[in-house]
Amino acid sequence: MKELLKNLAAAKKEIGAISKDSKNPFFKSKYFDINQLLEHVEPVLLKHGLMITQPIQENKVYTNIWDIESGEFCNSYLELPIIQDPQKIGSAISYFRRYTLASLLAIQAEDDDGNKASKPAKKTPVVLTDANIKSILEKKTQKTVLEGIKSGKFTATEKQLEQLNK
Repeated sequence: MKELLKNLAAAKKEIGAISKDSKNPFFKSKYFDINQLLEHVEPVLLKHGLMITQPIQENKVYTNIWDIESGEFCNSYLELPIIQDPQKIGSAISYFRRYTLASLLAIQAEDDDGNKASKPAKKTPVVLTDANIKSILEKKTQKTVLEGIKSGKFTATEKQLEQLNK
């Protein structure tokens, strides 16, 4: 993987941080969407002889970065949740494409809000799991848990959000 790593290191020097310009109204936050991410990284990767593919195989969204000359590659993947609604599965695919690529390249997002640096660190949110969500819901109402997710007190998967919203 010598050629791949050499070319990937050169590309990463040029990629830098990406500014978030898309808005998530549910969490009132900004993010970079898959199209913005690809527009930013693909030309740099191609300049260094690297190519991205993002196939879906065996219910997993893969991101592969190939060295065009050597055929060497590295990849990252996430397994898709079982969702019947085509629009929701499409959203999950876009989300997973963005995060597998950003993770594979270890991309940093620019802090668009200068005030964030001066705010005290937030408490680490409680991660909702199948094991603890029931006990949390016994102590708190569904509305309180959803508000906690929105405020960052809790984190949840898309599947858990769907269950909570039912």
